[in-house]
Amino acid sequence: MSLSDVDRLLLQRCLDREPRAWENFVDRFVGLVVHVVHRTTAGRGVKIDEATRDDYVAEVFLVLIRHDFAVLRRFRRQCSLATYLTVIARRVIVRRLHQSQRDTVVDGTRVPPQVATDQQVAGSSITEIQRIDNAEEIEHLLSRLDAREAHVVRMYHLEGKTYHEISQAVGVNENTIGPLLHRARQKMHGQS
Repeated sequence: MSLSDVDRLLLQRCLDREPRAWENFVDRFVGLVVHVVHRTTAGRGVKIDEATRDDYVAEVFLVLIRHDFAVLRRFRRQCSLATYLTVIARRVIVRRLHQSQRDTVVDGTRVPPQVATDQQVAGSSITEIQRIDNAEEIEHLLSRLDAREAHVVRMYHLEGKTYHEISQAVGVNENTIGPLLHRARQKMHGQS
């Protein structure tokens, strides 16, 4: 799905800092971000309360506005804005979940590890965007693969899992994930 005219205009209004543009942007996409928070946490078996959900949603929007909308300015407009925001939101939430798992307790108080910088979040989001720019096409092409290959492709391209996470989920050596993805891509594009 490509960038709609409505989203293109809304994005440009935000980047130009027009009055009420940011409020309109948040109104349009807050439901999407809440949905991504629920899907990402549930997919990882993490139950969160409403306050934590709201914190995650707020953090996603903070990442979007930091440094003069740097993450939004990096949007290449080759997919829908909703797809791009889904990836950004998922990456922010996954980082928060990883951080909360690594929290330590000092004198009875939780002390979180150093928080990732916006640049690290944005940089990894750009990498992830490159992986799922064509998420809709990938879903259609998965039918060309056997069940295991389709599962690995889905975990990597659509769920944003790392090679390590995938290897643990499917029970194979981490070094086999790259070649498996390569072969699967060739099949999906009719090259083998």
